[in-house]
Amino acid sequence: MKPFMKAIGTYLSTNWFDKVRAIFIAIILSSSITIFEGYWWEETFTIGYVTLLAAVIIDIVLPPNTRLLKLVLQAAAAIFVAANLVEMDWLIAKPESWQDWIWWIQAHAVQLNPFIWISAALLLLYILFGIWTTTRLRMIGFVGMNILILTIGDSFTPIWLWDEVGMVVFIGLLWLVASHLSRLEREHPNSWRELAEYPLQLIVPIALVLTVLMTAGLNMPSLSPLLQDPYTIWKEAKGEQVQVFLGDKGTESLTPSNSGNASSGYSRNDDELGGGFEFDYSPMMTVTTSHRSYWRGEAKAIYTGAGWQDVEVGETLTSVVKGENLAVIDTPPTAGVTKIDQIITMVRKDTYPVLFGASPITTLNWVDDDEAALLSGLRWEASSSELRLLNWSMKNRKYPQTYSVTSSVPVLDEELLRKAKAGWSDETEATRNAFYLQLPNQLPERVKQLARDVTAEATNDYDKAKLLETYLRLTYNYNNLPDESRLTGTSLDFVDQFLFELKEGYCDYFSTAMAVMARSLDLPTRWVKGFAPGVLPISDYGPPGEVMGEGVNPNGSGTYTVRNSDAHSWVEIYFEGFGWIPFEATAGFTFPYTMAVEEDAALPEVDTEDTDAAAVVESKTSSQSKLWTWSAISLLVIALVVSIIMRRNQLVLAWRKFRHGSYTSNDRIVIETQRLLRICKKRGMERGEHETLREAVSRWSESRKRLRDDFKVVLDGFEQAKYSPAMATSEEADRFVIKVRSIIDQLK
Repeated sequence: MKPFMKAIGTYLSTNWFDKVRAIFIAIILSSSITIFEGYWWEETFTIGYVTLLAAVIIDIVLPPNTRLLKLVLQAAAAIFVAANLVEMDWLIAKPESWQDWIWWIQAHAVQLNPFIWISAALLLLYILFGIWTTTRLRMIGFVGMNILILTIGDSFTPIWLWDEVGMVVFIGLLWLVASHLSRLEREHPNSWRELAEYPLQLIVPIALVLTVLMTAGLNMPSLSPLLQDPYTIWKEAKGEQVQVFLGDKGTESLTPSNSGNASSGYSRNDDELGGGFEFDYSPMMTVTTSHRSYWRGEAKAIYTGAGWQDVEVGETLTSVVKGENLAVIDTPPTAGVTKIDQIITMVRKDTYPVLFGASPITTLNWVDDDEAALLSGLRWEASSSELRLLNWSMKNRKYPQTYSVTSSVPVLDEELLRKAKAGWSDETEATRNAFYLQLPNQLPERVKQLARDVTAEATNDYDKAKLLETYLRLTYNYNNLPDESRLTGTSLDFVDQFLFELKEGYCDYFSTAMAVMARSLDLPTRWVKGFAPGVLPISDYGPPGEVMGEGVNPNGSGTYTVRNSDAHSWVEIYFEGFGWIPFEATAGFTFPYTMAVEEDAALPEVDTEDTDAAAVVESKTSSQSKLWTWSAISLLVIALVVSIIMRRNQLVLAWRKFRHGSYTSNDRIVIETQRLLRICKKRGMERGEHETLREAVSRWSESRKRLRDDFKVVLDGFEQAKYSPAMATSEEADRFVIKVRSIIDQLK
């Protein structure tokens, strides 16, 4: 057993730096693909990680001179990993002819799309960077490129990538240390053997220093940036804002008196609104839908002056039957409805009192499994349009991980809505829903007066609601950390404080203000909360920078990633003949209504002859302008290339001067000799592990006898410059450089 373990240790210690380098490349690539969070599925990441792990194991186990065999095995491993981690439908029937075998392979290969291509791309990157990162400069370039990708992703996406940046920096530092030790082993074998006898004394201080350095860096307090990046400066100079995703690792709020210390997300308690929050961009759920919408959760009806409370309507709760229409208490909307199918998949493991979906939900298709029975604790609250999960049922059950619902969203026809009345004409219905007009007795009169002033020009209820909505959106600023130092303490009402003192806030401020102001105008209103639509992958919108036009995903169908930062609140107002219509009062948000289809207006007849002629002239002028522009650019590039070629020698000398600094004639001879040795290694003339330079040159001269004299001149010059106290003259160094270049030319 001991000889076997000793043999394994000896094998692993041979070319140990190449093995360590392979591990480092795989770790860095694994960290960098985190930028695709929200675009890749979990199984895609798993396949990528396992593929890289398999590639590293193959590189470590097989000898370095079996490169072709390694490539074959790594490709086979990538296919094997993808085939076993993807849920494939295997065809057991054995093909009888070679045509059947082709069909059999195609039937299974198509199921690997797109996983196999992502896996192959990662494997290709791993192999290419393994071949390329053979020098310290290239290694630094590889690490720096990955740090740049991660930092850009951290700055311009909602994903937190600081941990990945720290990991890449840490691996880069370890790589530098390993590179230094490898060079020590190669150039000073005796010193390396002495160090290798005490590995713990060598490794422990290095690991300790790097660990302390990285721990201190990752736990440094967050500070506001002293300098802005050029992109931000340019955008702000144009009067635009750059959306920066910082999360709780970002700069601290400059508002000294803010009391809010929560994170964004779906609130459980709305009894007391106010304060502020930090954005939490972690994913909450994904919604695969046929139409873009808000994903509604709960509705609240009683405004207390500080927040919202539920209404006891337990007698209207009804059981839910899988796949059957839910009970409705209102007449179908006059302008019709749009059916929206959704599949909601929860990312977080939290529990919620309701199921989410576009409002109103009309059918619960399935929960977790399309063949399983529904949870026994599900109830439908028709008056508030909520799919509730009773508390007692949640004690022994987890919140559904995946479920499918169908919604029937009212079509928004503004012309018909202007003719409709807000509220119920039937007195019984009006009495039963009177709490939707409830207001606290202590509501300041100036809130009601402001509502009347804002809607003074409206001639119908719908226009009143739109005027309130527009006034709030245009008059008040969105701020997730409102400055509470503006509060004077003279008013205790939440809406009054927002409208007349704070004048800034987030969605709860805007939506509550509109609900209260609408109720003061006898518009029956309820406050609802849920989530904004979220975001689609960029590929669903087309190429970056392309404006979505008609015919390009007009309904916004796709799979949306909904984050905690998308938690939102808005209001719904009841219009007879339409039901509950949503309104979005928060600045910066837009509700994705389903609009009524309007007939296209006929285009007026125009004389196109002059227009066409002008267009032709303009087109020719534009084409000529582009031709001259590109011609000038091409000439400039050609001139630049010629200049670089003509001054190549000066540039090379300047680079060497920059890289090596001022050096003597002896230094030049040593440097040129090292350059020759690198070229010889590339030509297959490698120097043995314990072989002196003279022994290596003597061995090379036996196979390349025509270079024997030249090698002897170089060897004598090198030993004199390296070990003799005498200083070579500039002319001797120049002749030595010419001799080295002559040898290099003959080696090609």
